[in-house]
Amino acid sequence: MQPEVVRLVGVTKAFNVGTPIENEVLHGIDLQLTRGEFAAVVGPSGSGKSTLLNLIGLLDRPTQGRLAVTGQETTELDDARLTALRGHAIGFVFQYHHLIAAFTALENVMMPMLLAGQGVAGAHKRAQELLESVGLGHRLQHKPGELSGGERQRAAVARALVNAPACVLGDEPTGNLDEKTAANVFAQMLELNRAQRTSLVLVTHDRSLARKLDRVLELHEGKLRELAARDV
Repeated sequence: MQPEVVRLVGVTKAFNVGTPIENEVLHGIDLQLTRGEFAAVVGPSGSGKSTLLNLIGLLDRPTQGRLAVTGQETTELDDARLTALRGHAIGFVFQYHHLIAAFTALENVMMPMLLAGQGVAGAHKRAQELLESVGLGHRLQHKPGELSGGERQRAAVARALVNAPACVLGDEPTGNLDEKTAANVFAQMLELNRAQRTSLVLVTHDRSLARKLDRVLELHEGKLRELAARDV
């Protein structure tokens, strides 16, 4: 039995709470994700996929319900403890890489470790190893503007994993890439996550990519359901 990484029980998310017009985006979401498990989240635009990812990533709080990350209930945590938990338990890869333009690829990947209080030497070694594992060992000193779109996303994947998080969240991480580059980045992302035994929650519109993961979850009108393989 693998340890539990994420658990949502009856999670609801509403915006404009307390105003005459309340927009409830998620309705009673239940989800359990274990260590090393890969799940895709699909659904139409506006169905709440990014909202769900923000809740799991501790970037936002549920309106109702319970959310635990790596076994720790988060509902009553203050902002400082929530930030600390996010820093060591969650990694992020977005559609746009969000690398810092003034930093090299190596410095960008080192940054989460340095922010977490790790030493420079250890951060340098770990970042270099991860960049080499995604085929960027020869691009360590290049800044984002000197990298291709696929290279920037591979650097972003390495950065997401540098603190050895329990779970990586991807919000359309290959959405800005051409089909061939997207397939290559996606394959390397899966390989690296499997090697690190990291759980993965991937929001995607691409059902062919979704089918390559362990589970496919569909959000529709704020409700989450798991799809059988034949329905993906």
